[in-house]
Amino acid sequence: MKAFVLAAGLGTRLRPLTDHIPKPLIPILNIPSLFYTLCLLKQAGIREIICNIHSHADAIKKFINASDLPGLDISFSEEPVILGTGGGLKKCENLLGSDEFLLVNSDIVTDINFTALLQHHKKSGLPGTLTLYETPDASSIGFIGVENGLIKDFKNQRHTGLVSSFIYTGTAVLSPDIFRFMKAEFSGIVDTGFTGLIDNGGLSYYQHKGLWMDIGTMQSYWHANINAASAINNLATTMTHTIGMHPHAISPEAFISSNAEISGSVIGKGCRIGEHCTIRNSVLLPGVEVKAGRTLVNAIVDPYSTTVIEEPKYEKKN
Repeated sequence: MKAFVLAAGLGTRLRPLTDHIPKPLIPILNIPSLFYTLCLLKQAGIREIICNIHSHADAIKKFINASDLPGLDISFSEEPVILGTGGGLKKCENLLGSDEFLLVNSDIVTDINFTALLQHHKKSGLPGTLTLYETPDASSIGFIGVENGLIKDFKNQRHTGLVSSFIYTGTAVLSPDIFRFMKAEFSGIVDTGFTGLIDNGGLSYYQHKGLWMDIGTMQSYWHANINAASAINNLATTMTHTIGMHPHAISPEAFISSNAEISGSVIGKGCRIGEHCTIRNSVLLPGVEVKAGRTLVNAIVDPYSTTVIEEPKYEKKN
């Protein structure tokens, strides 16, 4: 089985970080976000992966090709003109062939069991299965309408009146039948492919009850690195065995002055922290220099900018 990873997003909600770093390479606990997905795919025995890319395409290809990821065959579908989640997938119809495949977003951190998802999909006998996650924030994120074990609607776009506390996680198992309903130009997969399957064979769902988070906004990115660090660190052993790297808060290649105060923070590779600095609940991306005496609290910092999360949505848990 092959996997298709959606990695062509512009990352506009993560600006200014994505002005200089491709969204799939934005680090979560010092590991590029895309690599969490690659780990899960390899763990499930999926070796052949196609990534669509657009923004910073050359940087993504160069970084992945230079990374030591044994056992994975990763190819790229470059989109000079961005095609959206629907058009990007349709462009790779011939590459994906005539078998079922896994579809995964690159901007999530999760421990979804892809093997269990595939088994659930096979048992359903339907042309598509989406992984859903239950959250009290479903109404603001975008709830999924479900009925009798099937997906019937997305945010009531089909006027079914069905409301739930489920959201779509960005992971699915799909039959090549989906391509019959998709467009080659810019389009979304929900209102083309998913809707097509709902009306032609049915769309099942698999409920994930473990770790799942989207890191597509500055708020959620801060939360993943700071409040969810302990949950993400639970992936460390698996990631070490699978792709030879693991999440960690402080890069061993960072220089931190002995009298600097660092608490609840993530410090990236090549960072330099000057004397008498105070850094609390902050994320410093690779290459950041903090001059002596500076204080950073609830901040996200890259070498070009500093964003302060003034009122974190998620309360810090010690």
